[in-house]
Formats: sequence, structure tokens, C-alpha cells
Amino acid sequence: MKKILVIDDDENLRVLVGMALSHRGYLVLEAGNGAEGIEKAREELPDLILSDVNMDKMNGYVALSNLRKEAATASIPFILMTGMPDNAGMRHGMELGADDYLPKPFKFDALYAAVEARLKKAEAVREEADRRLADLRDAIGMALPHELRTPLNGIIAYGEILEMDAESLPPAEIAEMGQVIVESGRRLERLVENFLIYTQLELVRTDPAKMASLRGTEVSSPSLLISDRARQQAEMAGRSADLRLALFDASVPMSEEYLSKVVDELTQNAFKFSAKGTGVRVEFKDEGAVLVLTVNDQGRGLSPDQIAKVGAYMQFDRKLQEQQGLGLGLNIAKRLTELHGGVLTIQSQKGVGTSVEVRLPKIRSNGSQGAIRQSKPAT
Repeated sequence: MKKILVIDDDENLRVLVGMALSHRGYLVLEAGNGAEGIEKAREELPDLILSDVNMDKMNGYVALSNLRKEAATASIPFILMTGMPDNAGMRHGMELGADDYLPKPFKFDALYAAVEARLKKAEAVREEADRRLADLRDAIGMALPHELRTPLNGIIAYGEILEMDAESLPPAEIAEMGQVIVESGRRLERLVENFLIYTQLELVRTDPAKMASLRGTEVSSPSLLISDRARQQAEMAGRSADLRLALFDASVPMSEEYLSKVVDELTQNAFKFSAKGTGVRVEFKDEGAVLVLTVNDQGRGLSPDQIAKVGAYMQFDRKLQEQQGLGLGLNIAKRLTELHGGVLTIQSQKGVGTSVEVRLPKIRSNGSQGAIRQSKPAT
């Protein structure tokens, strides 16, 4: 039985709404003001909250804001009821995380429709989250053991040789083994980092409060950061001469950490899947309403079917070409772009090359950030 918490300082209305909802098979909880409602929500964790806006002690806006800040109650569907609906008030409620508005007076049919719609949506979100977690568990179970063991085997094997025979080995061999250990350690470090970031992003996307906080950061002068990260990836690939840069400065609605991650993953892929001596171009430009980061390579490319299957742990043609990592890099860049209101698209042709484009909305003058909607699938 679904639990619904009704918060209103009008006892007669609480009783009336409670009776109506009980008649539909819901278990109804009541609270006489926002402060009481918060405590009740913490204790009972209802499936949905109906709250009046104007109340003594604590109004509905404050109650909503407080509940959205707590992990246990942040995702509970919240419907505001008000006898004085206006655009400014509705906008304020939605910014705080309200799921719907129910203008007073309302008919029971409107009440039932609002409640059932929000409960169905919450159930769909839960099912999607469960599905994603199940997919994540399956993918990790298949790929993670191999990806962890490979660098660990190198570290342990060469470490044991150095421990037992260091005195008899020539300096050149010791240096070579040390290099393998360092490279294996870095591979393992990146694997763990990507796994943690991906898991974090999967959790953030279901939390409105964390989403809002994520979008509240910015890099004011990104050209230096993009240049530094791209040059580092080129140097690690031994291809500094192949890098081409065309960068513009404009505030990017993303933290330095996450922008660095996007640049790292896209440029690393470009170098990994293209031949030495072919160019890799990294461009950042202003296109009016949006900022565009593009990474182009002249590598082996992807087919339309492979592009459509871009996702966590997806690696293509592994039998034909050895690939390190779980295949999380491009997916992480895509997730980060979408969580910041942007769109990542891929243009590619087998044997010709790949172009990955990240389009991000500009930061508005009031400090808020828009969102870009993708009108058609990436091809």
C-alpha cells in the first residue's frame, strides 16, 4: 500500500483529502505544518507528499527545500497545493524541486490524476535505476576481474623478480621492470578512477539536488586547461607533433575536474585509435548560444551500429585490437556532458576517422544554465 503524507494547516481540508485518498486505497499520513511534515517524512518515508504552500510555523516552500537536501527524502515526489497560484510562485516551487502544482480548490478527479501520475513516474524512475544497477553489476562482473588482474599481474610478477633477484640483474633490466610496474600502476589507477566516477555519475543523475549543485560550477578560462590536458595526452602517446589546437576562451558550465576528464578521455581515444603521424585536432569555439568542443582524428573509425551502442564497458573489435580499460572513457564524457545540460555526438566513418563534438549551453547572465536538446540521434 502506497503511503501519502498530507501537510496542511487546514484540518478540514486534511481530513477531506485523507478520506478521498484512503478511498482509493492509499495509506494517508497527516501533518499540520511544514515543520511537523518534515519530521513525519523523515520517520515514515512516504511514497508521495502533498503540501499546502501558505502555513504557519513553516510554509511548503521551506519544507520542500529542507526535504530535498536530505538523501533519504530528496527523491520523494512532492506536490504543492495553493489557493493563490501564480507564475512566479510556481516557478519558485519548481526550482526548489516540486514535481507538480495542484491549485485550490480542486476536484477529486484532479487530485487522483496528479497523485497517480507522480507515483507512476516515481515507479518508472525506480525501475530504470534498478535496471541500470543490474546492467552495471552484470558488466562489472564480466569485465572488471580481467581488467584488474592484468595490471596487477604485471606489478606482482616484476615486483617478485626484483625482490628475489635484484642483486643479479643488470641496471637496464631493473629500469625496464620498473617502467612496466609504473605503467601497470597508472593503468590500474585510471581504471579505479573511471569506475568511481561512473558510479558517482549514475547516482547523481537520479538526485535533483546534486544535479543542481553539479551545474553550479564553471571554468572561466578553459583554453589553458584544454591545451594542457590535450598536450599531456599527446605526450603520453608519444605524439606531441600530431596535436593541433584551435582554442577560444569563454566560461564553461563545468568544474575543472570534470572538464579535464572530458578532454582527457576524448583526446586519449583519438590518439589510441589513430596512427602515429596522423593529425589529432582539438578545437573549442563559441557558436552563439552554445560552446563547442570538438576532437577529430584520422583513425580507424566506428560504424553506425557501433556508435549507437556506445555505453559503459562497451569495447569494439577487441579481438582485432588490444584495448586497455573498461571502455568507460567515452561513456563518462557523454554522461558528464548530459548532466551539464549538453549533448555529445559522434561522426565517424570506418577507415577515415572520428569526430566527437561536445555542445554545452552558455552560462546566462543571472548565473543559471540552460540545456541543449538533441533533435536527432548521433550518427
